[in-house]
Amino acid sequence: MKYEIIEKHESGVIVTDLARQYERSTSTICTILKQKDARKSTKPSKRVTILAKLHSDIHNEMERLLLLRIKEKQLAGGSVTETIIFEKASRIYDDLKGKQTAERGETSMLAETFKASRGCLDNFNKRTRIHSVVRPEEAASSNLKGMVDFITTFASVIA
Repeated sequence: MKYEIIEKHESGVIVTDLARQYERSTSTICTILKQKDARKSTKPSKRVTILAKLHSDIHNEMERLLLLRIKEKQLAGGSVTETIIFEKASRIYDDLKGKQTAERGETSMLAETFKASRGCLDNFNKRTRIHSVVRPEEAASSNLKGMVDFITTFASVIA
Protein backbone atom coordinates (compact mmCIF):
# COMPACT_ATOMS: atom_id res chain seq x y z
CA MET A 1 0.00 0.00 0.00
CA LYS A 2 2.84 2.40 0.83
CA TYR A 3 4.44 1.83 -2.55
CA GLU A 4 1.09 2.55 -4.23
CA ILE A 5 0.76 5.80 -2.28
CA ILE A 6 4.22 6.88 -3.39
CA GLU A 7 3.51 6.00 -7.03
CA LYS A 8 0.19 7.83 -7.06
CA HIS A 9 1.70 10.91 -5.44
CA GLU A 10 4.47 10.96 -8.03
CA SER A 11 1.84 10.76 -10.78
CA GLY A 12 0.19 13.90 -9.44
CA VAL A 13 -2.42 12.84 -6.86
CA ILE A 14 -2.45 15.27 -3.93
CA VAL A 15 -1.99 14.27 -0.28
CA THR A 16 -5.56 14.96 0.84
CA ASP A 17 -6.99 12.78 -1.94
CA LEU A 18 -4.59 9.97 -1.00
CA ALA A 19 -5.60 10.30 2.66
CA ARG A 20 -9.28 9.97 1.72
CA GLN A 21 -8.68 7.09 -0.68
CA TYR A 22 -6.61 5.02 1.78
CA GLU A 23 -8.55 6.14 4.87
CA ARG A 24 -5.44 7.49 6.58
CA SER A 25 -4.62 10.88 8.06
CA THR A 26 -2.74 13.39 5.96
CA SER A 27 0.16 13.26 8.44
CA THR A 28 0.46 9.50 7.88
CA ILE A 29 0.54 10.02 4.11
CA CYS A 30 3.16 12.76 4.53
CA THR A 31 5.30 10.45 6.69
CA ILE A 32 5.13 7.75 4.01
CA LEU A 33 6.12 10.27 1.34
CA LYS A 34 9.06 11.53 3.44
CA GLN A 35 10.38 7.96 3.52
CA LYS A 36 9.98 7.38 -0.22
CA ASP A 37 13.71 7.45 -1.02
CA ALA A 38 14.45 4.92 1.71
CA ARG A 39 11.53 2.74 0.63
CA LYS A 40 12.60 2.77 -3.01
CA SER A 41 16.12 1.68 -2.12
CA THR A 42 14.95 -1.36 -0.17
CA LYS A 43 13.16 -4.53 -1.10
CA PRO A 44 11.12 -6.92 1.01
CA SER A 45 12.89 -10.16 1.89
CA LYS A 46 11.85 -13.26 0.01
CA ARG A 47 8.61 -14.95 1.09
CA VAL A 48 7.52 -11.88 3.06
CA THR A 49 3.79 -11.24 2.92
CA ILE A 50 3.57 -8.36 5.41
CA LEU A 51 6.18 -5.67 5.15
CA ALA A 52 6.62 -4.54 8.74
CA LYS A 53 10.30 -3.74 8.49
CA LEU A 54 12.39 -2.69 5.53
CA HIS A 55 15.47 -4.75 4.80
CA SER A 56 18.33 -3.18 2.93
CA ASP A 57 20.32 -4.92 0.24
CA ILE A 58 23.04 -5.48 2.86
CA HIS A 59 20.59 -7.35 5.09
CA ASN A 60 19.34 -9.52 2.22
CA GLU A 61 22.92 -10.30 1.13
CA MET A 62 23.85 -11.12 4.73
CA GLU A 63 20.98 -13.61 4.94
CA ARG A 64 22.00 -15.19 1.63
CA LEU A 65 25.63 -15.61 2.75
CA LEU A 66 24.56 -16.85 6.17
CA LEU A 67 22.32 -19.48 4.59
CA LEU A 68 25.23 -20.68 2.43
CA ARG A 69 27.47 -20.89 5.50
CA ILE A 70 24.88 -22.88 7.46
CA LYS A 71 24.35 -25.32 4.59
CA GLU A 72 28.11 -25.81 4.18
CA LYS A 73 28.46 -26.53 7.88
CA GLN A 74 25.55 -29.00 7.85
CA LEU A 75 26.86 -30.79 4.74
CA ALA A 76 30.22 -31.19 6.49
CA GLY A 77 28.38 -32.93 9.34
CA GLY A 78 28.69 -30.13 11.87
CA SER A 79 25.92 -28.87 14.07
CA VAL A 80 24.78 -25.29 13.94
CA THR A 81 23.77 -23.51 17.13
CA GLU A 82 21.96 -20.22 17.62
CA THR A 83 25.11 -18.70 19.08
CA ILE A 84 27.13 -19.60 15.98
CA ILE A 85 24.42 -18.15 13.73
CA PHE A 86 24.19 -14.93 15.78
CA GLU A 87 27.97 -14.40 15.70
CA LYS A 88 28.28 -15.25 12.01
CA ALA A 89 25.33 -13.04 11.03
CA SER A 90 26.76 -10.07 12.94
CA ARG A 91 30.21 -10.59 11.45
CA ILE A 92 28.88 -10.91 7.87
CA TYR A 93 26.66 -7.85 8.31
CA ASP A 94 29.51 -5.74 9.69
CA ASP A 95 31.79 -6.83 6.82
CA LEU A 96 29.18 -6.00 4.18
CA LYS A 97 28.36 -2.67 5.80
CA GLY A 98 32.05 -1.74 5.99
CA LYS A 99 32.50 -2.71 2.36
CA GLN A 100 29.50 -0.57 1.29
CA THR A 101 30.70 2.40 3.33
CA ALA A 102 34.17 2.15 1.77
CA GLU A 103 32.71 1.92 -1.76
CA ARG A 104 30.18 4.73 -1.42
CA GLY A 105 31.84 6.80 1.25
CA GLU A 106 28.45 7.14 2.94
CA THR A 107 25.70 5.17 4.58
CA SER A 108 22.17 4.86 3.27
CA MET A 109 19.26 6.94 4.53
CA LEU A 110 17.97 4.05 6.62
CA ALA A 111 19.51 3.61 10.00
CA GLU A 112 21.23 0.40 9.05
CA THR A 113 21.71 -1.53 12.22
CA PHE A 114 21.52 -5.23 12.79
CA LYS A 115 20.99 -6.99 16.07
CA ALA A 116 20.85 -10.75 16.00
CA SER A 117 17.98 -11.88 18.22
CA ARG A 118 15.78 -14.90 18.73
CA GLY A 119 12.97 -13.23 16.73
CA CYS A 120 15.38 -12.40 13.91
CA LEU A 121 16.52 -16.04 13.84
CA ASP A 122 12.95 -17.36 13.93
CA ASN A 123 11.98 -15.15 10.97
CA PHE A 124 15.15 -16.19 9.11
CA ASN A 125 14.26 -19.84 9.74
CA LYS A 126 10.73 -19.27 8.40
CA ARG A 127 12.01 -17.57 5.25
CA THR A 128 14.75 -20.11 4.56
CA ARG A 129 13.02 -23.19 6.01
CA ILE A 130 16.00 -24.20 8.14
CA HIS A 131 14.89 -26.53 10.93
CA SER A 132 18.05 -28.21 12.21
CA VAL A 133 19.38 -25.37 14.34
CA VAL A 134 20.31 -26.40 17.86
CA ARG A 135 19.10 -24.01 20.55
CA PRO A 136 21.46 -23.47 23.51
CA GLU A 137 19.13 -25.15 26.00
CA GLU A 138 18.90 -28.21 23.73
CA ALA A 139 22.67 -28.46 23.40
CA ALA A 140 23.13 -28.16 27.16
CA SER A 141 20.51 -30.78 27.88
CA SER A 142 21.91 -33.43 25.55
CA ASN A 143 22.85 -36.39 27.71
CA LEU A 144 25.29 -38.77 26.06
CA LYS A 145 24.99 -41.47 28.76
CA GLY A 146 21.20 -41.27 28.58
CA MET A 147 21.31 -41.68 24.81
CA VAL A 148 23.57 -44.74 25.05
CA ASP A 149 21.28 -46.29 27.68
CA PHE A 150 18.22 -45.61 25.51
CA ILE A 151 19.83 -47.10 22.41
CA THR A 152 20.85 -50.22 24.34
CA THR A 153 17.38 -50.61 25.86
CA PHE A 154 15.67 -49.93 22.55
CA ALA A 155 17.88 -52.44 20.75
CA SER A 156 17.02 -55.14 23.33
CA VAL A 157 13.29 -54.39 22.96
CA ILE A 158 13.52 -54.65 19.17
CA ALA A 159 15.52 -57.89 19.38
